[in-house]
Amino acid sequence: MHAAQQLRTLLSGRDMVVAPGAYDCISARTIEQAGFRCAYMTGSGTAAARGFPDLGLLTMSEMVDNAAAIARTVAIPLVADADTGYGNELNVHRTVREYESRNVAGIHIEDQVAPKRCGHLDGKEVVPRAEFITKIRAAVQARTQPAFLVIARTDARAVLGFDEAIERANAALAAGADMAFVEATESLEEMAQVPRRVTGPCLLNIAAGGRTPLVPLADAAEMGYRLAILPGMLMRNAVAAFDEVLQDLARTGVPKPVRNMGSIAAGHQRFGADAWRKIQEQAQVRT
Repeated sequence: MHAAQQLRTLLSGRDMVVAPGAYDCISARTIEQAGFRCAYMTGSGTAAARGFPDLGLLTMSEMVDNAAAIARTVAIPLVADADTGYGNELNVHRTVREYESRNVAGIHIEDQVAPKRCGHLDGKEVVPRAEFITKIRAAVQARTQPAFLVIARTDARAVLGFDEAIERANAALAAGADMAFVEATESLEEMAQVPRRVTGPCLLNIAAGGRTPLVPLADAAEMGYRLAILPGMLMRNAVAAFDEVLQDLARTGVPKPVRNMGSIAAGHQRFGADAWRKIQEQAQVRT
């Protein structure tokens, strides 16, 4: 079964789907092992893992390669950031095909002017509404897996206002998008209005330290959101842990014990060592 169908099955249930953000295979595997049923490939985290800020510096191929590695590592469906689609409607067509062929369950495409930037930074620009809708229509037409989720993200709230963002979301749904993503709502009231005013399923981006207030997952579900992503939660906490451990090492000269990891062998087991040993043993069986 393609991962897109897995995601559709989750979304058809009663509960809001929660997708913590993965930036590499390690973070994706920990999401799966923690019991979450979906993961989200963060574009910001993907850029950071390659040494860049989230300023539209990565290519489609770099983003797809990371998504492919993550999707191969876990059995849960993966939703991925696809930025602006990396060009016009022709580029969007190829973008959908590339992600889809890597068993990614769905992507979101946004209306920022390229090169785009993190949705919670100042200085964003958006393309005309008609250009955005053309890209969404191209994405819908490009998929070969009918279940592949096309999510329309609009960053218009910060540039043209909340009402325009709602209108763009509804226009994208009318063009065939499966879900709307109004980025960077700036109050709890705006956040609550999105599912009420948008005529289809909605995604909420829970980004600590950004423009959007933090809310408990239960509150987001009560508002009517169907999918919640937490793009930077793992990466930012990981970097904070790196800083703490390294500062302690620099100060004391004593390596700090690794917390909650057990032995080195146990660490390898979390990433499939036993399964790979079994493959080797089966290949070595003499008949």
